[in-house]
Amino acid sequence: MEPESPAIQTKDLTKRFGTFTAVDKVSFEVRRGEVFGLLGPNGAGKTTVVRMLTTLLAPSGGQAFVAGFDVARYPRKVRQNIGVIPQALTSDLDLTGWENVDIYGEFFGLSRRERRDRGHRLLHMVGLNERANDLVATYSGGMRRRLEIARGLIHSPDVLFLDEPTIGLDPQSRRAVWDLLETLRKESEITISLTTHYMDEAEALCDRIAIVDAGKIIALDTPMGLKSMVPGADRIDLVVEKNPDAIAEMLRPMPYLRGVNRDGGNRLQLSANDGAHAIPKIIEAVDGAGDRVTSITVQKLSLEDVFIHFTGRTLRDEPAKKVSLLVGAGMPQHR
Repeated sequence: MEPESPAIQTKDLTKRFGTFTAVDKVSFEVRRGEVFGLLGPNGAGKTTVVRMLTTLLAPSGGQAFVAGFDVARYPRKVRQNIGVIPQALTSDLDLTGWENVDIYGEFFGLSRRERRDRGHRLLHMVGLNERANDLVATYSGGMRRRLEIARGLIHSPDVLFLDEPTIGLDPQSRRAVWDLLETLRKESEITISLTTHYMDEAEALCDRIAIVDAGKIIALDTPMGLKSMVPGADRIDLVVEKNPDAIAEMLRPMPYLRGVNRDGGNRLQLSANDGAHAIPKIIEAVDGAGDRVTSITVQKLSLEDVFIHFTGRTLRDEPAKKVSLLVGAGMPQHR
């Protein structure tokens, strides 16, 4: 990779399947050493973007560069410089953990000594050194995922692509994968592209996040930057003693509030740019109106709130698509 070149760069990247446009003129850059997240529902186009970046699909238009190489003109060079951890668990159950890592190193032309040195170091890093000689059939799902991350790193790639790395894992295994990725970012200059639909995962791991919907990037920034794009980023839950309708009408014109809504019973939901400083003013206003605050809490905006703001729906609303294993995710299946 050129010293100053982005790890990943797309310019109007487009993918069409017949008359259906799965990815529509997507442009973004990923800096070297960055953890970059693609966040979106099933069918948003994020997996199709990754399949083009990893040379599994040819773009219909635009350009994409990975590790400094054009994915259309130099696919072999791209493959030599990337590691790919797909959503499905692909480690060979009939081989040991060590054999899974070693055979990948051989695929990439590493010498026996390089495979031995790197393999042992990576297995130690992912916490599988003591189980290295056990068959992968005896591993848990979390252990297999950690093994596959080690396997994907055996050739020291510049860019690591992870597609839904913790899907189907229990909370403890999920946390172990997060810790492993945090170790990677601290101890190396590798660039990580993370595809996920878990909001907490994106917020915990990513330096920047692109929200993808209907084949387009509709927002791109740091987690904090994305939240700051939404007016009234603090949500205040207010419960009053007597007359919520009158209190709602009284609070709506207040300049320190962005919105006031009834939420059932005596509860109101308010939005403010600075909830902590708004709370004393709200309590004073309610007291002045002859009512009393029985409960008030402030909550910071979540990434789910950001997603709803930009798309008008939650991630859970999108049904999963049927996908042919021979064709792969991200490609529409016509029957």
